[in-house]
Amino acid sequence: MMVSTGSVPKAGMCYRIPTVARDPNILVIETSGRVGSVALATGCALKQSARFRADFSHAAELLPTIDALCRPLSWAPNDIDHVYLSIGPGSFTGLRIAVTLARTLAFSIKADIVAVATLEVIAQNALRAEKPPLHVAVLLDAKRGQVYSAAFEQTEGRYARTVDACIADPVEFLHGLPQPVWVLGDGITYHREALARVAHTELPEALWPPRVETVLKLGYEKAQRGEFVQPNALAPVYLRRPEAEEVWERRHAGERENQSGSHARD
Repeated sequence: MMVSTGSVPKAGMCYRIPTVARDPNILVIETSGRVGSVALATGCALKQSARFRADFSHAAELLPTIDALCRPLSWAPNDIDHVYLSIGPGSFTGLRIAVTLARTLAFSIKADIVAVATLEVIAQNALRAEKPPLHVAVLLDAKRGQVYSAAFEQTEGRYARTVDACIADPVEFLHGLPQPVWVLGDGITYHREALARVAHTELPEALWPPRVETVLKLGYEKAQRGEFVQPNALAPVYLRRPEAEEVWERRHAGERENQSGSHARD
């Protein structure tokens, strides 16, 4: 069973001419995966980039890494015109931290925000394969035997989405795609036993992580089209609620049922 959610939500999307006449100074954030990364650019020209030193250290490393990149360029916060961020699905904590920072910069220094779909970012990695395939599917682990997934087709030197982001059984998802299909993403590692039941070809593991340089490329293209997101409407693409929220809800639902039963007996 697939639960389609589409791409980055359209609510709050603002189409307009960029407010910066010159090439904008851009902060790029990729915190959807295990290891985060950030970059600085002017226009489409990358100036500085860095990966975090540890897995899932987004909260501890995001601001210090940005500061370390800004210092050699003598950038102050007010020098940032645009913020491009990988919007999910992915690490709940990483996405939430990136969104909070982007919204803060939008409200405090009027930075414009561009949200880039994470699965689309990962799909473009297939262009770096020795022979880029025609059809690719991105699979990220969603737990409970499911994956966050989307399908893409190579056209005009990039991968365009053919199946929107959804939560799916990996076997069912791949069965419904044109063959042959190549797959990439960390969902391969977590669902290898299930994937053995369906025809596919794995791309090299080096191509699985999202790249901050691709967030810059796709984000800059969207900015040139005027596709900015209003800060009040910016939200991570989770596809499902964080597990901690679901556990909290189940626990409190059980408490309410117990209380209701107790009152009935009284």
